[in-house]
Amino acid sequence: MGPGPDLRPGKRVSGGSKVEEASEMYHRAANMFKMSKNWSKAGDAFCEVANLSLKNQNRHDAATNFVDAANCYKKVAPTEAVTTLMKAIDIFTDMGRFTVAAKHHQTIAEIYETEKVDLEKCIKHYEKAADFFRGEESTSSANKCQLKVAQYAAEMKDYEKAISIYDQVAATSLESSLLKYSAKDYFFRALLCHLCIDVINANNALTRYQEMYPAFQDSRECKLIKSISTHLEEENVDAFTETVTEYDSISRLDQWTTMMLNRIKKTIQEDLK
Repeated sequence: MGPGPDLRPGKRVSGGSKVEEASEMYHRAANMFKMSKNWSKAGDAFCEVANLSLKNQNRHDAATNFVDAANCYKKVAPTEAVTTLMKAIDIFTDMGRFTVAAKHHQTIAEIYETEKVDLEKCIKHYEKAADFFRGEESTSSANKCQLKVAQYAAEMKDYEKAISIYDQVAATSLESSLLKYSAKDYFFRALLCHLCIDVINANNALTRYQEMYPAFQDSRECKLIKSISTHLEEENVDAFTETVTEYDSISRLDQWTTMMLNRIKKTIQEDLK
């Protein structure tokens, strides 16, 4: 029996059987590295399997192994994980596997959301995921990604973009008896964005939302918006603070809502200077 294939990265292996033999050896090595929690080398080995699969014209196996590599890289090298997932996405998109590609764009967005904290890139990949999901009629998954875009767009003070998405998702929710109740949260978030821009526009939007969904008028969220709008018009910082504190004592405000309310409050303080 002759010597085995040279498994140094990038080394060319000729012949179909040699490629398969090398692929199997890299795959075994990748799993051994995983077992020993050597995530970087495991990722490298899965990439070698993926590249050999491409050499054998097996694109599905290549994409699957790029994903396996990315899952290893995610633990130690987020940048490598993104690069590798993009290789898988290119293959899946070319094969027409748009739902799978959407899920991987979503994973990349989550990496930028938590590991690398780059909101612009995070938004970009959530938008791509939403586009793919929508194209495959996965409305619920598309909306989930779009709501993430709205959340981060508002954080970056792109309020018009956030409002447009909240309006769109709320309108879609109102078409479903199961999802109708969630529309009040999207209207509430849109109104917070409106208040960061202008009270008059916020009041006009509030009227429109109550016409679209009459039950919104009786919600605690709607009542909070009406109260703080009045305090804004009166430039009453103390009343604003008291109203928000009272609301928070009953319904705990999340971090995003608190941030938006603080921005709205600052507009009063700036007007008083």
